[in-house]
Amino acid sequence: MTLTDLLRRHIIVEGPISIASYMQEALWHPEFGYYTMRDPLGAGGDFVTAPEISQMFGEVLGLCLAQTWMDQGRPAPFTLAELGPGRGTLMADILRATRSVPGFSASADIIFLENSPVLREIQAEALPNTGVRWINKNEDLPQQPLILVANEFFDALPIRQFVRDGEVWRERQVGLSQGGLVFGLGAPQPQPALALRLGDTRDGDIVEHCPAAAPVMAAIASRLAAHGGAAVLIDYGNWRCLGDTLQAMRRHRHVDPLNAPYPPHAPGRVFGTFGHHRTRTASGATG
Repeated sequence: MTLTDLLRRHIIVEGPISIASYMQEALWHPEFGYYTMRDPLGAGGDFVTAPEISQMFGEVLGLCLAQTWMDQGRPAPFTLAELGPGRGTLMADILRATRSVPGFSASADIIFLENSPVLREIQAEALPNTGVRWINKNEDLPQQPLILVANEFFDALPIRQFVRDGEVWRERQVGLSQGGLVFGLGAPQPQPALALRLGDTRDGDIVEHCPAAAPVMAAIASRLAAHGGAAVLIDYGNWRCLGDTLQAMRRHRHVDPLNAPYPPHAPGRVFGTFGHHRTRTASGATG
């Protein structure tokens, strides 16, 4: 049994699924999900991110965060949080760079938003004796001052894709053809969330919408509004993307996003969005 088998059965019974649903299953299925099952990073994985390339990335960011903390009156305690912390490399670099900042580390309540049991084990090894804690959802962030960093977190959230058809939109979906997974289009429907995009698109243009991003942003914003702090969010892409940004990589090479989403015991696949230059799919990831 593979994830493709499960998706095929679901589509046969329920009909085509959204790209967001496909991404969610490919990333986080409890048995076959890409992040659930393996460490995807590094030369032996599918993609590399900036913290894995140079420690300077995290060190410079750490000094920025420490300065922000001092500028806001050195609150203690405060939450030092990272969303999607990978192997824990970025936070390790942040903490190393800020060791000489009096009171910063001692006041920091280190929180990781991470659902992968595989990556949690790797993060614990990277950050021994730091008191790091893990949460499963943004709403679990403590109610106290927040210093937060998220590097290439939002570009891996599930997206929906829509093709303009006059004044309405047709959603790009994943269905079946001759037993294989294929992209198709749903029925034309109005999409209020895309009303502003009618002014900068033409018939046939593809635009993307990330409904999963808003709740995350709301949880962060509510903490900052209530308790102060700052958030540094690092991603890549245009402010208003146009076109299909969905990409897949396997062993650092581009592959078909629908090609065998993470079969067991094989190199994996990852999803993402946000921008024409960097996105991920259930077949691998960019770095």
